[in-house]
Amino acid sequence: MPIKKYNIGLTQWGLKEWKGKFYTDDAAQHQFLKQYATVFNSVEGNTTFYRAPSPETVLKWGADVPDGFKFCFKFPQGITHYKRLKDVERDVMDFLDLFEPIRDKLGPFHIQLSSQFSYNEFPKLEEMLEYLPPHYHYAVEVRHPDFYDRGRQERRYFELLKAHSVDRVTFDTRKLHSIKGGNESIRAAQKKKPKTPVRFDATASRPFVRFVGGNDIVQNEAYLKEWAIITADWIKEGHHPYIFMHAPDTLYAPPLARHFHRLLSEFIELDSMPASPKERQNEQLGLF
Repeated sequence: MPIKKYNIGLTQWGLKEWKGKFYTDDAAQHQFLKQYATVFNSVEGNTTFYRAPSPETVLKWGADVPDGFKFCFKFPQGITHYKRLKDVERDVMDFLDLFEPIRDKLGPFHIQLSSQFSYNEFPKLEEMLEYLPPHYHYAVEVRHPDFYDRGRQERRYFELLKAHSVDRVTFDTRKLHSIKGGNESIRAAQKKKPKTPVRFDATASRPFVRFVGGNDIVQNEAYLKEWAIITADWIKEGHHPYIFMHAPDTLYAPPLARHFHRLLSEFIELDSMPASPKERQNEQLGLF
């Protein structure tokens, strides 16, 4: 795993459309994660938001990735959106216990709260952070405007995360929502993705950034360079950032992440990102 100073990845590994473009031409779906992990060292585990995996699946995921790879599994929507953190301690513990066999391959668990989860419900978040097992790491994403008031409410939220060494998730959709007259994938993403304010200060040692812009690398250049500068500063300060690249059309996410890594290498010393499985396949074919 040549990328060591930070973790970078995408929203998923199972996109069938990557076959023959990012993955090899002959890749079977059960090989996708193994091929993905030859390039990236992290992934957002969005699948767990909708359904808990079986213990056997968890073990297979762990076996498919090398040392140094980190999954950032999302808390189930039953906990965060349906019950909205009320009386969920047993649910939380059962969920976390699923991943104990692959503990060394876990990054921060992603706790994404509903856009309706307001400051009035803050005590429920306080209560949950009190009982979360400290041997795991966590990152919280809030979407309600209450938590971005630049006043007492935001300050109390910031201080709560710092007190528990929990990272804040920054979901940067500024570029996405600035695009006028985009194609269907852009318009669909604009309807789905929230307009949450962007904050650059870290609350713990694993700053967690989710970036979604346009499909074209050039469209995103200014924002990616800004994040490269901030990520480099975090690394110099001793933090270990987690950076996840989204694209409205997920086909474009791998080159977007590769470009970010190239920009970051202008500010700190980094090994090159490995070639994709498809690129390596083409190199092999070229030898013959």
